[in-house]
Amino acid sequence: MKRVLIVDDDRHTRRVLQILIERLDLESAAFEDAETALHALEEESAALVLTDLKMPGLDGLGFMRRLRQLDTRVPVIVLTAYGSVEAAVEAMKLGAVDFISKPFDVDALELLIRRSLEMSRARSENRYLREQAHRAPGFGHIVGDAPPMREVFDLIGKVAPTRSVVLITGETGTGKELVARAIHEASPRKEQLFVPVNCAAIPGELLESELFGHVRGAFTGALTDREGKFGAADGGTLFLDEIGDMDQRLQAKLLRAVQDGAIERVGSNRRLRVDARLVSSTNRDLEAAVRDGQFREDLFYRLNVFRIELPPLRARPEDIPALAAGFLREFGREFGKGELTLEEHAAAALSGYAFPGNVRELRNLMERAAVLASGAQVDEALVRSLLPRGAEEAPPIDSAESFELTDAVGRAERRAVLRALAAADDSKPRAAELLGIGERTLWTKLKKYGL
Repeated sequence: MKRVLIVDDDRHTRRVLQILIERLDLESAAFEDAETALHALEEESAALVLTDLKMPGLDGLGFMRRLRQLDTRVPVIVLTAYGSVEAAVEAMKLGAVDFISKPFDVDALELLIRRSLEMSRARSENRYLREQAHRAPGFGHIVGDAPPMREVFDLIGKVAPTRSVVLITGETGTGKELVARAIHEASPRKEQLFVPVNCAAIPGELLESELFGHVRGAFTGALTDREGKFGAADGGTLFLDEIGDMDQRLQAKLLRAVQDGAIERVGSNRRLRVDARLVSSTNRDLEAAVRDGQFREDLFYRLNVFRIELPPLRARPEDIPALAAGFLREFGREFGKGELTLEEHAAAALSGYAFPGNVRELRNLMERAAVLASGAQVDEALVRSLLPRGAEEAPPIDSAESFELTDAVGRAERRAVLRALAAADDSKPRAAELLGIGERTLWTKLKKYGL
Protein backbone atom coordinates (compact mmCIF):
# COMPACT_ATOMS: atom_id res chain seq x y z
CA MET A 1 0.00 0.00 0.00
CA LYS A 2 1.35 3.44 -0.95
CA ARG A 3 2.26 5.71 1.96
CA VAL A 4 1.42 9.43 2.01
CA LEU A 5 3.28 11.63 4.48
CA ILE A 6 1.47 14.69 5.94
CA VAL A 7 3.32 17.60 7.56
CA ASP A 8 1.16 20.32 9.16
CA ASP A 9 1.22 22.00 12.57
CA ASP A 10 -2.60 22.24 12.67
CA ARG A 11 -4.12 19.13 14.28
CA HIS A 12 -7.51 19.56 12.59
CA THR A 13 -5.93 19.84 9.13
CA ARG A 14 -3.84 16.74 9.75
CA ARG A 15 -6.94 14.77 10.72
CA VAL A 16 -8.92 15.91 7.66
CA LEU A 17 -6.04 14.97 5.40
CA GLN A 18 -5.67 11.55 7.04
CA ILE A 19 -9.38 10.81 6.51
CA LEU A 20 -9.04 11.81 2.85
CA ILE A 21 -5.93 9.65 2.37
CA GLU A 22 -7.55 6.60 3.98
CA ARG A 23 -10.65 7.10 1.81
CA LEU A 24 -8.35 6.68 -1.18
CA ASP A 25 -7.12 3.31 0.18
CA LEU A 26 -3.71 4.77 0.92
CA GLU A 27 -1.65 4.63 4.11
CA SER A 28 -1.02 7.92 5.93
CA ALA A 29 1.60 9.14 8.38
CA ALA A 30 1.00 12.59 9.92
CA PHE A 31 3.53 14.87 11.68
CA GLU A 32 3.18 18.28 13.30
CA ASP A 33 6.69 19.51 12.49
CA ALA A 34 9.15 19.13 9.64
CA GLU A 35 12.09 17.75 11.66
CA THR A 36 10.08 14.79 12.94
CA ALA A 37 8.80 14.13 9.42
CA LEU A 38 12.37 14.12 8.05
CA HIS A 39 13.46 11.60 10.68
CA ALA A 40 10.54 9.39 9.65
CA LEU A 41 11.53 9.70 5.98
CA GLU A 42 15.06 8.59 6.82
CA GLU A 43 13.57 5.33 8.12
CA GLU A 44 10.89 4.74 5.47
CA SER A 45 10.05 6.42 2.20
CA ALA A 46 6.75 7.86 1.01
CA ALA A 47 4.94 7.83 -2.33
CA LEU A 48 3.66 11.41 -1.84
CA VAL A 49 4.21 14.29 0.61
CA LEU A 50 1.62 16.89 1.64
CA THR A 51 3.20 19.79 3.52
CA ASP A 52 2.17 23.09 5.02
CA LEU A 53 4.30 26.06 4.03
CA LYS A 54 4.37 28.12 7.24
CA MET A 55 5.25 26.09 10.35
CA PRO A 56 7.16 26.73 13.59
CA GLY A 57 10.83 25.81 13.35
CA LEU A 58 11.74 24.47 9.91
CA ASP A 59 9.22 25.88 7.42
CA GLY A 60 7.83 24.17 4.33
CA LEU A 61 10.50 25.43 1.91
CA GLY A 62 13.31 24.43 4.28
CA PHE A 63 11.64 21.05 4.68
CA MET A 64 11.56 20.57 0.90
CA ARG A 65 15.25 21.46 0.56
CA ARG A 66 16.16 18.83 3.14
CA LEU A 67 13.71 16.36 1.61
CA ARG A 68 15.42 16.62 -1.78
CA GLN A 69 18.67 15.50 -0.17
CA LEU A 70 16.90 12.31 0.92
CA ASP A 71 14.66 11.69 -2.10
CA THR A 72 14.89 13.54 -5.38
CA ARG A 73 11.76 12.04 -6.92
CA VAL A 74 8.94 11.93 -4.37
CA PRO A 75 6.12 14.28 -5.46
CA VAL A 76 5.18 17.10 -3.03
CA ILE A 77 1.93 19.05 -2.77
CA VAL A 78 2.18 22.32 -0.80
CA LEU A 79 -0.85 23.54 1.19
CA THR A 80 -0.86 26.94 2.88
CA ALA A 81 -3.06 29.81 4.03
CA TYR A 82 -0.22 32.27 3.39
CA GLY A 83 0.31 31.89 -0.33
CA SER A 84 2.48 34.21 -2.41
CA VAL A 85 3.84 34.16 -5.93
CA GLU A 86 7.43 34.07 -4.66
CA ALA A 87 6.74 31.12 -2.34
CA ALA A 88 4.91 29.24 -5.10
CA VAL A 89 7.80 29.75 -7.54
CA GLU A 90 10.36 28.58 -4.97
CA ALA A 91 8.24 25.52 -4.11
CA MET A 92 8.00 24.59 -7.78
CA LYS A 93 11.77 24.94 -8.17
CA LEU A 94 12.14 22.44 -5.32
CA GLY A 95 9.94 19.97 -7.16
CA ALA A 96 6.45 20.64 -5.84
CA VAL A 97 3.85 19.25 -8.25
CA ASP A 98 1.22 21.80 -7.15
CA PHE A 99 0.48 24.60 -4.70
CA ILE A 100 -3.00 24.79 -3.14
CA SER A 101 -4.42 27.39 -0.77
CA LYS A 102 -6.26 26.79 2.49
CA PRO A 103 -9.10 26.29 3.08
CA PHE A 104 -8.95 23.71 0.33
CA ASP A 105 -11.70 21.93 -1.56
CA VAL A 106 -11.55 18.25 -0.56
CA ASP A 107 -12.68 16.96 -3.96
CA ALA A 108 -10.12 19.11 -5.78
CA LEU A 109 -7.36 17.92 -3.46
CA GLU A 110 -8.41 14.30 -3.93
CA LEU A 111 -8.16 14.72 -7.69
CA LEU A 112 -4.74 16.35 -7.30
CA ILE A 113 -3.47 13.50 -5.10
CA ARG A 114 -4.63 10.88 -7.63
CA ARG A 115 -3.05 12.80 -10.49
CA SER A 116 0.26 13.24 -8.62
CA LEU A 117 0.53 9.53 -7.82
CA GLU A 118 -0.34 8.60 -11.40
CA MET A 119 2.26 11.02 -12.79
CA SER A 120 4.86 9.53 -10.46
CA ARG A 121 3.98 6.02 -11.60
CA ALA A 122 4.12 7.06 -15.26
CA ARG A 123 7.59 8.59 -14.81
CA SER A 124 8.80 5.40 -13.16
CA GLU A 125 7.37 3.30 -16.01
CA ASN A 126 8.94 5.54 -18.64
CA ARG A 127 12.36 5.25 -17.00
CA TYR A 128 12.03 1.50 -16.89
CA LEU A 129 10.78 1.20 -20.47
CA ARG A 130 13.67 3.31 -21.75
CA GLU A 131 16.07 0.93 -20.01
CA GLN A 132 14.30 -2.05 -21.55
CA ALA A 133 13.99 -0.67 -25.09
CA HIS A 134 17.08 -2.57 -26.27
CA ARG A 135 15.83 -5.96 -25.13
CA ALA A 136 15.27 -8.63 -27.78
CA PRO A 137 11.70 -9.89 -28.24
CA GLY A 138 10.64 -13.16 -26.64
CA PHE A 139 9.19 -16.26 -28.27
CA GLY A 140 5.71 -14.81 -28.71
CA HIS A 141 2.65 -16.36 -27.13
CA ILE A 142 2.80 -19.76 -25.48
CA VAL A 143 1.80 -22.55 -27.87
CA GLY A 144 0.94 -26.07 -26.81
CA ASP A 145 -1.86 -28.61 -26.73
CA ALA A 146 0.06 -31.61 -25.37
CA PRO A 147 -1.19 -32.95 -22.01
CA PRO A 148 1.85 -31.60 -20.07
CA MET A 149 1.19 -28.10 -21.43
CA ARG A 150 -2.53 -28.28 -20.72
CA GLU A 151 -1.58 -28.95 -17.11
CA VAL A 152 0.71 -25.90 -17.14
CA PHE A 153 -2.10 -23.71 -18.51
CA ASP A 154 -4.42 -24.99 -15.77
CA LEU A 155 -1.88 -24.06 -13.08
CA ILE A 156 -1.37 -20.59 -14.60
CA GLY A 157 -5.13 -20.01 -14.53
CA LYS A 158 -5.37 -21.00 -10.88
CA VAL A 159 -2.42 -19.02 -9.50
CA ALA A 160 -2.60 -15.85 -11.62
CA PRO A 161 -5.49 -14.16 -9.73
CA THR A 162 -3.75 -14.67 -6.37
CA ARG A 163 -0.81 -12.92 -4.68
CA SER A 164 1.12 -16.18 -4.28
CA VAL A 165 4.86 -16.32 -4.92
CA VAL A 166 5.54 -18.63 -7.90
CA LEU A 167 8.60 -20.74 -8.77
CA ILE A 168 8.88 -21.89 -12.40
CA THR A 169 11.29 -24.77 -13.07
CA GLY A 170 12.43 -26.41 -16.29
CA GLU A 171 15.34 -26.84 -18.65
CA THR A 172 16.95 -23.92 -20.43
CA GLY A 173 14.89 -22.75 -23.40
CA THR A 174 11.51 -24.13 -22.28
CA GLY A 175 9.89 -20.69 -22.07
CA LYS A 176 9.92 -19.90 -18.35
CA GLU A 177 9.71 -16.14 -18.92
CA LEU A 178 6.70 -16.62 -21.18
CA VAL A 179 4.90 -18.44 -18.37
CA ALA A 180 5.84 -15.67 -15.92
CA ARG A 181 4.44 -13.07 -18.33
CA ALA A 182 1.26 -15.12 -18.77
CA ILE A 183 0.78 -15.16 -14.98
CA HIS A 184 1.20 -11.38 -14.89
CA GLU A 185 -1.16 -10.77 -17.82
CA ALA A 186 -3.87 -12.92 -16.21
CA SER A 187 -3.50 -11.23 -12.81
CA PRO A 188 -5.10 -8.09 -11.31
CA ARG A 189 -1.66 -6.47 -11.72
CA LYS A 190 -1.68 -6.62 -15.52
CA GLU A 191 -1.99 -2.82 -15.89
CA GLN A 192 1.27 -2.38 -13.97
CA LEU A 193 4.80 -3.29 -15.03
CA PHE A 194 6.21 -6.78 -15.56
CA VAL A 195 9.92 -6.42 -14.72
CA PRO A 196 12.28 -9.30 -15.66
CA VAL A 197 15.80 -9.66 -14.25
CA ASN A 198 18.24 -12.34 -15.45
CA CYS A 199 20.21 -13.19 -12.30
CA ALA A 200 22.71 -15.28 -14.27
CA ALA A 201 23.58 -12.51 -16.73
CA ILE A 202 24.48 -9.81 -14.19
CA PRO A 203 27.68 -10.04 -12.08
CA GLY A 204 26.95 -10.50 -8.38
CA GLU A 205 28.48 -7.17 -7.37
CA LEU A 206 26.12 -5.34 -9.77
CA LEU A 207 22.98 -7.41 -9.21
CA GLU A 208 22.32 -5.88 -5.77
CA SER A 209 22.14 -2.39 -7.25
CA GLU A 210 20.11 -3.68 -10.20
CA LEU A 211 17.51 -5.20 -7.87
CA PHE A 212 17.36 -2.75 -4.97
CA GLY A 213 18.68 0.46 -6.52
CA HIS A 214 21.30 2.75 -5.02
CA VAL A 215 21.73 6.28 -3.75
CA ARG A 216 24.11 8.85 -5.15
CA GLY A 217 27.65 8.28 -3.93
CA ALA A 218 27.01 4.70 -2.80
CA PHE A 219 29.98 3.56 -4.87
CA THR A 220 32.30 4.84 -7.59
CA GLY A 221 30.21 5.80 -10.58
CA ALA A 222 26.93 6.19 -8.63
CA LEU A 223 26.38 9.78 -9.80
CA THR A 224 22.61 9.80 -9.28
CA ASP A 225 19.99 7.88 -7.32
CA ARG A 226 18.66 4.77 -9.04
CA GLU A 227 15.32 3.16 -8.32
CA GLY A 228 16.12 -0.51 -8.99
CA LYS A 229 13.90 -3.26 -10.34
CA PHE A 230 11.99 -3.81 -7.09
CA GLY A 231 10.91 -0.19 -7.16
CA ALA A 232 10.03 -0.33 -10.86
CA ALA A 233 7.85 -3.40 -10.20
CA ASP A 234 5.93 -1.77 -7.32
CA GLY A 235 2.30 -2.70 -7.89
CA GLY A 236 3.28 -5.14 -10.65
CA THR A 237 5.34 -8.31 -11.03
CA LEU A 238 9.07 -8.87 -10.54
CA PHE A 239 10.44 -11.89 -12.41
CA LEU A 240 13.80 -13.22 -11.22
CA ASP A 241 15.07 -15.51 -13.96
CA GLU A 242 17.69 -18.18 -13.10
CA ILE A 243 17.53 -17.35 -9.40
CA GLY A 244 19.56 -20.45 -8.60
CA ASP A 245 22.66 -18.56 -9.77
CA MET A 246 22.25 -15.75 -7.23
CA ASP A 247 25.14 -15.09 -4.83
CA GLN A 248 24.42 -16.33 -1.28
CA ARG A 249 25.08 -12.94 0.30
CA LEU A 250 22.45 -11.43 -1.95
CA GLN A 251 20.08 -14.31 -1.20
CA ALA A 252 19.97 -13.11 2.42
CA LYS A 253 18.96 -9.58 1.35
CA LEU A 254 16.34 -10.95 -1.03
CA LEU A 255 14.90 -13.11 1.76
CA ARG A 256 14.49 -10.07 3.97
CA ALA A 257 12.79 -8.13 1.16
CA VAL A 258 10.34 -10.98 0.54
CA GLN A 259 9.58 -11.36 4.24
CA ASP A 260 9.19 -7.67 5.05
CA GLY A 261 7.80 -6.26 1.82
CA ALA A 262 10.46 -3.55 2.05
CA ILE A 263 13.92 -2.91 0.58
CA GLU A 264 16.97 -0.78 1.25
CA ARG A 265 18.91 0.79 -1.59
CA VAL A 266 22.65 0.30 -1.73
CA GLY A 267 24.29 3.01 0.36
CA SER A 268 21.14 3.81 2.33
CA ASN A 269 19.48 2.53 5.50
CA ARG A 270 16.05 3.89 4.59
CA ARG A 271 13.39 1.23 4.18
CA LEU A 272 11.26 1.55 1.05
CA ARG A 273 7.99 -0.31 1.00
CA VAL A 274 7.30 -2.19 -2.23
CA ASP A 275 4.34 -4.24 -3.36
CA ALA A 276 5.87 -6.38 -6.10
CA ARG A 277 4.60 -9.89 -6.76
CA LEU A 278 7.59 -12.22 -6.98
CA VAL A 279 7.86 -14.87 -9.70
CA SER A 280 11.17 -16.67 -10.08
CA SER A 281 12.59 -19.41 -12.28
CA THR A 282 15.52 -21.79 -12.42
CA ASN A 283 16.90 -24.62 -14.53
CA ARG A 284 18.78 -25.96 -11.51
CA ASP A 285 17.69 -28.50 -8.91
CA LEU A 286 17.22 -26.10 -5.99
CA GLU A 287 16.58 -28.91 -3.50
CA ALA A 288 20.00 -30.34 -4.38
CA ALA A 289 21.53 -26.86 -4.15
CA VAL A 290 20.07 -26.50 -0.66
CA ARG A 291 21.52 -29.87 0.37
CA ASP A 292 24.92 -28.83 -1.03
CA GLY A 293 24.83 -25.54 0.87
CA GLN A 294 24.70 -23.47 -2.34
CA PHE A 295 21.20 -22.05 -1.82
CA ARG A 296 19.53 -20.84 1.38
CA GLU A 297 16.89 -23.23 2.64
CA ASP A 298 14.74 -20.46 4.14
CA LEU A 299 14.73 -18.56 0.84
CA PHE A 300 13.88 -21.72 -1.08
CA TYR A 301 10.77 -22.24 1.03
CA ARG A 302 9.77 -18.59 0.51
CA LEU A 303 10.08 -18.97 -3.26
CA ASN A 304 8.59 -22.46 -3.60
CA VAL A 305 5.07 -21.51 -2.51
CA PHE A 306 3.44 -22.45 -5.83
CA ARG A 307 5.50 -24.43 -8.31
CA ILE A 308 5.05 -24.81 -12.06
CA GLU A 309 7.35 -27.29 -13.83
CA LEU A 310 7.72 -26.84 -17.59
CA PRO A 311 8.15 -29.97 -19.70
CA PRO A 312 11.06 -30.15 -22.17
CA LEU A 313 10.11 -29.99 -25.84
CA ARG A 314 10.99 -33.68 -26.32
CA ALA A 315 8.18 -34.53 -23.89
CA ARG A 316 5.61 -32.84 -26.14
CA PRO A 317 6.66 -33.54 -29.75
CA GLU A 318 3.07 -33.08 -30.96
CA ASP A 319 3.47 -29.34 -30.26
CA ILE A 320 6.55 -28.94 -32.47
CA PRO A 321 4.73 -28.41 -35.83
CA ALA A 322 2.52 -25.65 -34.41
CA LEU A 323 5.45 -23.94 -32.71
CA ALA A 324 7.57 -24.14 -35.86
CA ALA A 325 4.76 -22.79 -38.02
CA GLY A 326 4.27 -19.87 -35.66
CA PHE A 327 7.95 -18.98 -35.74
CA LEU A 328 8.00 -19.19 -39.54
CA ARG A 329 5.08 -16.76 -39.77
CA GLU A 330 6.89 -14.39 -37.41
CA PHE A 331 10.15 -14.44 -39.34
CA GLY A 332 8.42 -14.39 -42.71
CA ARG A 333 6.82 -11.06 -41.82
CA GLU A 334 10.02 -9.75 -40.23
CA PHE A 335 12.17 -10.58 -43.26
CA GLY A 336 9.61 -9.35 -45.80
CA LYS A 337 8.97 -12.84 -47.23
CA GLY A 338 5.25 -12.93 -46.61
CA GLU A 339 3.47 -15.96 -45.21
CA LEU A 340 6.00 -18.81 -44.87
CA THR A 341 4.56 -22.29 -44.31
CA LEU A 342 6.01 -25.62 -43.23
CA GLU A 343 5.71 -28.63 -45.55
CA GLU A 344 4.17 -31.75 -43.93
CA HIS A 345 7.27 -33.95 -44.21
CA ALA A 346 9.39 -31.08 -42.88
CA ALA A 347 7.16 -30.94 -39.81
CA ALA A 348 7.57 -34.70 -39.36
CA ALA A 349 11.35 -34.34 -39.54
CA LEU A 350 11.29 -31.70 -36.84
CA SER A 351 9.05 -33.83 -34.63
CA GLY A 352 11.58 -36.66 -34.81
CA TYR A 353 14.36 -34.52 -33.34
CA ALA A 354 14.82 -34.29 -29.56
CA PHE A 355 15.71 -30.54 -29.41
CA PRO A 356 18.03 -30.49 -26.38
CA GLY A 357 17.89 -26.68 -26.57
CA ASN A 358 14.08 -26.87 -26.35
CA VAL A 359 11.86 -24.09 -27.76
CA ARG A 360 14.77 -21.68 -28.05
CA GLU A 361 16.65 -24.11 -30.32
CA LEU A 362 13.53 -24.63 -32.46
CA ARG A 363 13.05 -20.89 -32.81
CA ASN A 364 16.66 -20.37 -33.90
CA LEU A 365 16.36 -23.19 -36.43
CA MET A 366 13.19 -21.65 -37.90
CA GLU A 367 14.89 -18.28 -38.16
CA ARG A 368 17.66 -19.88 -40.26
CA ALA A 369 15.04 -21.67 -42.34
CA ALA A 370 13.21 -18.38 -42.98
CA VAL A 371 16.44 -16.72 -44.11
CA LEU A 372 17.32 -19.58 -46.49
CA ALA A 373 13.84 -20.36 -47.84
CA SER A 374 13.65 -19.66 -51.58
CA GLY A 375 9.88 -19.90 -51.81
CA ALA A 376 6.79 -19.62 -49.63
CA GLN A 377 7.22 -23.13 -48.20
CA VAL A 378 10.00 -24.66 -46.08
CA ASP A 379 10.48 -28.23 -47.27
CA GLU A 380 11.94 -31.38 -45.70
CA ALA A 381 15.28 -31.07 -47.50
CA LEU A 382 15.91 -27.61 -46.04
CA VAL A 383 14.90 -28.69 -42.54
CA ARG A 384 17.14 -31.78 -42.60
CA SER A 385 20.06 -29.69 -43.83
CA LEU A 386 19.65 -27.46 -40.78
CA LEU A 387 19.33 -30.20 -38.18
CA PRO A 388 22.58 -30.90 -36.28
CA ARG A 389 24.93 -33.64 -37.35
CA GLY A 390 23.85 -36.96 -35.91
CA ALA A 391 20.19 -35.88 -35.70
CA GLU A 392 19.16 -38.35 -38.40
CA GLU A 393 17.13 -41.36 -37.35
CA ALA A 394 19.00 -44.47 -36.24
CA PRO A 395 19.55 -47.06 -39.01
CA PRO A 396 17.14 -50.02 -39.17
CA ILE A 397 18.00 -52.96 -36.94
CA ASP A 398 18.85 -55.60 -39.57
CA SER A 399 21.86 -57.46 -38.19
CA ALA A 400 22.78 -59.43 -35.10
CA GLU A 401 25.33 -56.82 -34.13
CA SER A 402 22.62 -54.16 -33.95
CA PHE A 403 20.97 -56.03 -31.09
CA GLU A 404 24.06 -55.84 -28.86
CA LEU A 405 23.12 -53.67 -25.86
CA THR A 406 26.61 -52.14 -25.60
CA ASP A 407 26.50 -51.07 -29.27
CA ALA A 408 22.98 -49.65 -28.90
CA VAL A 409 23.96 -47.66 -25.82
CA GLY A 410 27.06 -46.37 -27.62
CA ARG A 411 25.03 -45.21 -30.62
CA ALA A 412 22.52 -43.44 -28.37
CA GLU A 413 25.30 -41.82 -26.35
CA ARG A 414 27.09 -40.61 -29.49
CA ARG A 415 23.86 -39.05 -30.81
CA ALA A 416 23.25 -37.35 -27.44
CA VAL A 417 26.76 -35.87 -27.45
CA LEU A 418 26.33 -34.59 -31.02
CA ARG A 419 22.98 -32.99 -30.22
CA ALA A 420 24.38 -31.30 -27.11
CA LEU A 421 27.32 -29.91 -29.10
CA ALA A 422 24.95 -28.57 -31.74
CA ALA A 423 22.65 -26.97 -29.16
CA ALA A 424 25.66 -25.42 -27.41
CA ASP A 425 27.19 -24.07 -30.65
CA ASP A 426 30.15 -26.41 -30.08
CA SER A 427 30.88 -24.97 -26.62
CA LYS A 428 32.30 -27.90 -24.64
CA PRO A 429 31.50 -26.51 -21.17
CA ARG A 430 27.91 -25.74 -22.21
CA ALA A 431 27.49 -29.13 -23.90
CA ALA A 432 28.76 -30.89 -20.76
CA GLU A 433 26.21 -28.92 -18.72
CA LEU A 434 23.38 -29.96 -21.07
CA LEU A 435 24.46 -33.60 -20.80
CA GLY A 436 24.74 -33.42 -17.03
CA ILE A 437 28.37 -34.56 -17.00
CA GLY A 438 31.74 -32.99 -16.24
CA GLU A 439 33.79 -31.35 -18.98
CA ARG A 440 36.60 -33.88 -18.52
CA THR A 441 34.09 -36.73 -19.01
CA LEU A 442 32.85 -35.07 -22.19
CA TRP A 443 36.37 -34.87 -23.63
CA THR A 444 36.80 -38.59 -22.89
CA LYS A 445 33.63 -39.37 -24.84
CA LEU A 446 34.66 -37.13 -27.75
CA LYS A 447 37.89 -39.09 -28.04
CA LYS A 448 36.04 -42.39 -27.68
CA TYR A 449 33.65 -41.62 -30.55
CA GLY A 450 36.18 -39.81 -32.73
CA LEU A 451 34.31 -36.51 -32.60
